[in-house]
Amino acid sequence: MGRLDGKVAVITGAASGIGRASARKFAAEGARVVVVDISADEGVKLAEEIDGLFIAADVTDPPSVAAMYATTVERFGGLDVCFNNAGISPPEDDSILTTGLEAWRKVQDVNLTSVYLCCKYAIPYMLERGRGSVINTASFVALVGAATSQISYTASKGGVLAMSRELGVEFARRGIRVNSLCPGPVNTPLLQELFAKDPERAERRLVHVPMGRFGEPEEIAAAAAFLASDEASFITATSFIVDGGVHAAYVTPLWPDGGVTARETL
Repeated sequence: MGRLDGKVAVITGAASGIGRASARKFAAEGARVVVVDISADEGVKLAEEIDGLFIAADVTDPPSVAAMYATTVERFGGLDVCFNNAGISPPEDDSILTTGLEAWRKVQDVNLTSVYLCCKYAIPYMLERGRGSVINTASFVALVGAATSQISYTASKGGVLAMSRELGVEFARRGIRVNSLCPGPVNTPLLQELFAKDPERAERRLVHVPMGRFGEPEEIAAAAAFLASDEASFITATSFIVDGGVHAAYVTPLWPDGGVTARETL
């Protein structure tokens, strides 16, 4: 038996990266998975692959969010897991000195307001069941400072942390667990795009990872599956960090051969 047998899970931003890996992992663990994304082509393919349901939705639009949960419950009879994973990090979100208000608001809408909306419309269905797990994707950047700034992204993820703690405490005695998942730099299309556009900036990020590499989507998906499962039944209102040690590092290790590399001089 899988750890998520009999559970119904909705994953936003599920057509690529962490979301796609999580949809596959949740399905492998026995969950009925609803794939939510604005990318219909990739979303439909993934839903067919895992025998799930695809719903095209704009997670910043209240009627769209309400409808996706109503459709899920109508189709599968309830809702057990809500993985709010949709997010963006556009290049125009940079230093506070150069980031315009339009870019700020766009990132806040997708990264923070969408989480608010998904929790607002998902939790009532979980209360009907008397149980549920909400997982909100935050980021290690909400825990540390970065000179390679993405000011709105960082602020939005800090908001996700605070909101998740609040909801986790509020609903703890009603059977609903709410946690934030804080990935470190992960080898996703978002990060690959950063590499392509600004290799030096990407290199400056890698030097701060004690493990010396970026994470893989499947590693974050494994953490999400744990939080979704009953194995995490006493975990709520916490920030679950999966970042290769970045948040705890002051000086990172030398490479195994003991030599000095270009990365260590950055």
